[in-house]
Amino acid sequence: MTTVAILPISNASGERSYRAIAGDKQSVGKTAGQALDALTTQLGEVEFRALLIIDNFHPDQFFTSEQQERLSELMTMWRIARDQEQKLPPEIQIELDNLVNLELNAATARTASFAQQWSQ
Repeated sequence: MTTVAILPISNASGERSYRAIAGDKQSVGKTAGQALDALTTQLGEVEFRALLIIDNFHPDQFFTSEQQERLSELMTMWRIARDQEQKLPPEIQIELDNLVNLELNAATARTASFAQQWSQ
């Protein structure tokens, strides 16, 4: 079974959309469903079965409030740099990349934890 993560994203004007990720494939849609549908097309799966878990994105043992706050700060810095056609300093970009990866890993761990609880 393919594991898919769907994450909310916001553009510079604050409009929310969703990014669906599975391995090296990803898609974006105005809704989580649109992002998932676009990703499913890329995966080429004729029959796609899914169990969807929608998270409220509150801090937990997998991704803390401090991590969420820092990620938010870094994303604001990234958007400002992008809008000015600049790049973040390398050490800040590395920190941002690491937090994004931690958030994705947290989503995966959260889902695995839920699946384990659900199967018992």
